Amino acid sequence: MDRVEAQEERRRRMRERVIASGFVRTSELAEEFGVSLMTAHRDLDALQAQGWLRKVRGGATGLPSAQFHGSVAERMATMAATKQQLARAAATLLVPGQTVLLDDSTTCLLLAHQVAEHTPLTVITNSLPAITTLAKEPGISLITLGGAYFPAYDAFMGLHTADAVRAFRADVLFLSTTAVINGRCYHTSPETVQVKRAMMESAARRVLVADHTKFTKDGLYALAPLTDFDLLIVDDGLPAEQIRTVRAGGTEVMVVPQRP
Repeated sequence: MDRVEAQEERRRRMRERVIASGFVRTSELAEEFGVSLMTAHRDLDALQAQGWLRKVRGGATGLPSAQFHGSVAERMATMAATKQQLARAAATLLVPGQTVLLDDSTTCLLLAHQVAEHTPLTVITNSLPAITTLAKEPGISLITLGGAYFPAYDAFMGLHTADAVRAFRADVLFLSTTAVINGRCYHTSPETVQVKRAMMESAARRVLVADHTKFTKDGLYALAPLTDFDLLIVDDGLPAEQIRTVRAGGTEVMVVPQRP
């Protein structure tokens, strides 16, 4: 194993250690992996830049927060049954012949598995798992958005991806968000916000798909107010008062019953 391979293997094991433990001190990682404290810091900087973890005072954390979205696996497992219900509800809005934008959220990945029942469709997405899923469907005309690949998101993000979005016009966008605070959507990374704003600009109709727990979380980077969306699809765990507030702002709300 050469130096680069050894570095990549060490960083892979470091991220697994942090994600498994929730929090690990930098000094512990340096000792465990037989490297200097400075090398451990550089490794954590690289892993943070890729979206795998977040550096905090004294170490690194893999726990979701306003500054960190959590791993793909963790997001897939969170509210899984409810997200599946929301994806099914979103799929009922699809009309054969449409051009559809899908973001990289785990909820919209579940929606990608439903679109084959509503073909023909043109689908535009930056989500690698969605691309892999849709590439197998004969009724889907698939347009992929390139750019910098972020392995922790399993998606293409950033300036080049946002520029690629602007080359298209979609009939409808399905998008999710990390948090909704005081009527505004937030995310944990500026690269995500950059791409999702471009998607919103490129769609005639904007649909936000978010389970009720998103209304109790925090996010660092503002995306857009709820009033910028035509429709919110949410489960019935969201209090009726909040649903009335969203509707009063001019956004339609589709309330989806959770499974018992």
